[in-house]
Amino acid sequence: MGEAYYAYLLRCADNSLYAGYTTDIEARENAHNAGRGAKYTRTRRPVQMVYYEAFDNKSDALKREAAFKKLTRQEKIALVERRDPRMAWDLRKRSSGGQTGSERRQEI
Repeated sequence: MGEAYYAYLLRCADNSLYAGYTTDIEARENAHNAGRGAKYTRTRRPVQMVYYEAFDNKSDALKREAAFKKLTRQEKIALVERRDPRMAWDLRKRSSGGQTGSERRQEI
């Protein structure tokens, strides 16, 4: 197999999710954290790689990146949950003011 291509999701310091594409997951995360990544992530550091998928060619990775960008936040969190349930819980908790959906419902 030749070079691998990846579509990925980063969690930014403000708890937003950023989708991108790369050929080297570790180097790309480091570049984002060094301020050499996308303009979006430069003001939202540090970032953390929370999800990625590998592809055999650049075209498929770019198509998947575009598909990531069309997903809702909750759909992106569901992808993360398949790989790391604790990370997904943290994303949900932080996006709802520190409470999960069930905790908010219990207060009402």
